[in-house]
Amino acid sequence: MTLRQEIVGNAMQMAVVSLQPGQTVYCEAGKFLFKTANVTMETRLTGPSDSGGGQQAQGGGAGGAGGAGGMGGLLRQAMGTAMQVGQRVLAGESIAFQYFTAQGGEGTVGFAGVLPGEMRALELDGTRAWFAEKDAFVAAESTVDFGIAFQGGRTGMKGGEGFILEKFTGRGTVIIAGAGNFIDLNPADFGGRIEVDTGCVVAFEEGIQYGVQRVGGLNRQGLMNAVFGGEGLSLATLEGNGRVILQSLTIESLANALKKAQGGDKQGPTGGLFSTHTG
Repeated sequence: MTLRQEIVGNAMQMAVVSLQPGQTVYCEAGKFLFKTANVTMETRLTGPSDSGGGQQAQGGGAGGAGGAGGMGGLLRQAMGTAMQVGQRVLAGESIAFQYFTAQGGEGTVGFAGVLPGEMRALELDGTRAWFAEKDAFVAAESTVDFGIAFQGGRTGMKGGEGFILEKFTGRGTVIIAGAGNFIDLNPADFGGRIEVDTGCVVAFEEGIQYGVQRVGGLNRQGLMNAVFGGEGLSLATLEGNGRVILQSLTIESLANALKKAQGGDKQGPTGGLFSTHTG
């Protein structure tokens, strides 16, 4: 069942989702806006692929084998939930999801991101996963699985936002959000490789190779780029043939602009390596 949704607004977009009877959509806690009265809301710690697993443990009673089996199922479920929650905590994500289901007729639910910017609905057909930056996830059909993907330590330590990514698999619609305006690119249209500010990557399809490279060499021009260029020491690299979504505004630049407006410019006069931003 295809998720009917409409993205509305300009500077701060919202997703308005129309649910068929019995259809479920879930979101990260804190990104819900409104719903109609016939849409139920439930908060869970588990993702959609593990919801409902608790039913198998009912009815164990005092019987020896039945009770042990029930306890074993409960223990496995609890351990699985703890691992999921632990991954999300490590990634800095919300520990819970909110699930919305239409009852007795069509229902409507509204969602929004947390920064001024665009939203995008991605359609998964089961053949390719999508990866997104932290906090990009807004909502998805219950047929889409949400997970955490850990990049290699070397890439992650240099890449900042790229160390921990959200991963979406399965079939259905997933809605993501970012800051500023979006641009869709395919590295294959630009010789197979593009280099991007690490904070500008929103999402990319499975098959795109993500990496991080130093800005220039350890020479005079390389140091000038790092110190005065505003990008620090690294750029993200995206290679391959597939869809890439970039954003025009980074969280760091937004935070620095707000601090500057309040009389506390933390960017420093160079905007590069000497930046004192700690966000």
